[in-house]
Amino acid sequence: MAQPDDMFGDDDYPAYTMGRAAEITGASQDFLRRLDEAKLIAPSRSAGGHRRYSRYQLRLAARAREMVDQGTPLEAACRIIILEDQLKEARRQNEEYRRRSEADT
Repeated sequence: MAQPDDMFGDDDYPAYTMGRAAEITGASQDFLRRLDEAKLIAPSRSAGGHRRYSRYQLRLAARAREMVDQGTPLEAACRIIILEDQLKEARRQNEEYRRRSEADT
């Protein structure tokens, strides 16, 4: 099991409360709730039911806030960010596949 100090270095560890997440991203708590409703981010829940956000989720929220501030509708911003994230992952997988293929030859 990872030690707590190790977990805070993990981009997926839900270390931030909603209040702190709002402060870090410059967004309101309502905006963060709307991102959850739009299925862009799904924060973890503490034992008491409070939302907890990871650094990765905070980056997505900050990107969404920037896009909305520039006039992009929230739903469109969320879809764009999801597609960008999927493309990044597909490129990572393709590169990994390419390296394995080259190593096999």
